[in-house]
Amino acid sequence: MPSLNGLLETALYVDDLPRSAQFYQALFGFAPLVVSDRLIALAVQDGQVLLLFKKRASLQLHPGAHDGDGQLHLAFAIDADEVADWRARLHEQGIVIEEDRTWERGGQSLYFRDPDGHLIELGSPGIWANY
Repeated sequence: MPSLNGLLETALYVDDLPRSAQFYQALFGFAPLVVSDRLIALAVQDGQVLLLFKKRASLQLHPGAHDGDGQLHLAFAIDADEVADWRARLHEQGIVIEEDRTWERGGQSLYFRDPDGHLIELGSPGIWANY
């Protein structure tokens, strides 16, 4: 079987592109790669991109293009020794932690919402058998 090198990009569909981009840039420091009326691409890490699409904007340009709606889930990996720092960072940013969970394998997850209601998770090693 051919191999994969990881997950390249993840897309969220949002109502207000500038508002959403500002949220992710202010909280995580993600640098913009592409900025347009329909899409803002943010650099997460080397080789990883978070795509923020304006809802329904792609369909207007390209009938049959991908689009989405509703509240989605996205998780970012963090180091175990930085969970408390992230908890404090979220508090400083005025972001409510909906759940602070410790998993059976010892991993911890912090769950919160972005401006569009997407459930965002910060997760440390020990959540999954492979992480």
